[in-house]
Amino acid sequence: MSPRTLRRWSVLHSWSSLACTLFLLVLCLTGLPLIFHAEIDRALSPIDAAHAQPGRTGTVDRAVARALAAQPRAVPQSLAWPGDGTIVLRTAPAALASPLVYRAVALDPADGRMLGTPPSGPGPTYILLALHRELLMGLPGMLFLGVMALAFLAAIASGVMVYAPFARREGFAAVRTSRSRRAAWLDIHNLLGIVLAAWLLIVGTTGAINTLADPMFASWRRTSMPPAPTPQSIAALPSHLASVDLAVANATRALPGMTPESMAFPTSLFGSGHHYVLWMRGGTPLTDRLLNVVLIDVRTGAVEGVRRLPWWLRLLEISRPLHFGDYGGLPFKVLWTLLDLAAIMVLGSGLYLWFTRRRRQARAPSPELPPA
Repeated sequence: MSPRTLRRWSVLHSWSSLACTLFLLVLCLTGLPLIFHAEIDRALSPIDAAHAQPGRTGTVDRAVARALAAQPRAVPQSLAWPGDGTIVLRTAPAALASPLVYRAVALDPADGRMLGTPPSGPGPTYILLALHRELLMGLPGMLFLGVMALAFLAAIASGVMVYAPFARREGFAAVRTSRSRRAAWLDIHNLLGIVLAAWLLIVGTTGAINTLADPMFASWRRTSMPPAPTPQSIAALPSHLASVDLAVANATRALPGMTPESMAFPTSLFGSGHHYVLWMRGGTPLTDRLLNVVLIDVRTGAVEGVRRLPWWLRLLEISRPLHFGDYGGLPFKVLWTLLDLAAIMVLGSGLYLWFTRRRRQARAPSPELPPA
């Protein structure tokens, strides 16, 4: 590699890193607790899932009816099956209400008992996730972080190109402790960066993909899903809707090997005016993330259609757990935590090197002007 080419790679690495480092520090710090978001949510949840009785038979219809009887003015919005033997019913004061006013209650489908009510408002992991995904700025924040992710990927690629000549000259993993402290920190920064390069590429790429989640799903819904419910479609609903248990049974027959993950009622913003919208998931760690949709006629309980996610949304669904290390249980999460901490060291040392260089340049004497 010629000195000029190396210089160009070095400039690209310096400025692409500088552009995204502060935001990446925020993402790394918020990402640490989010690696254990499921454990944190379980620890903070008042839902007594331990007392659920998944071995006993019961009906979802009976559990939902019992919960709605305790909330006479509530309108059902959605059901969720967290996988712990419970079901979670979300209701609102009116149809087509904002999710911000939803009230959730966990139910034991075996006998319809209410197991607990989560506190209203977003929890700590929800706030951390919003900060991590969008800097609390909605879609503009997500798209901005997507640009920062691209700068991060450029910094990784240019960092590898800059380190290659050094490794050939000094040896891989060399740390020049005999020189200045800044030189030693530079070598440690480069070494950590090159060791973490593959993991950083995975996290950076999946993070960039995730910043497009909302526009991608919105586009798919517009082209592949039935129209959203309206006040007119809700007014036309029959007084008695089809059995939820029948809907679940028919959806399971339509997609063998899959189980319900969630269901939107026809009174929900996220539903359809004439259907139960059932999101189905697989039974393995991989297919658990690959969701498909079954549309159930709310009048008859019959399957009216199946919507399979396109490949680009499947790629998105796979990238989400890979981004947070959700695939391999606790050992994988511990590994992701250690790698995240090492990434914070890379970012912190990069800032230290930049500020010390600026300080050294500021202290350097200005060249004397030649005599006139």
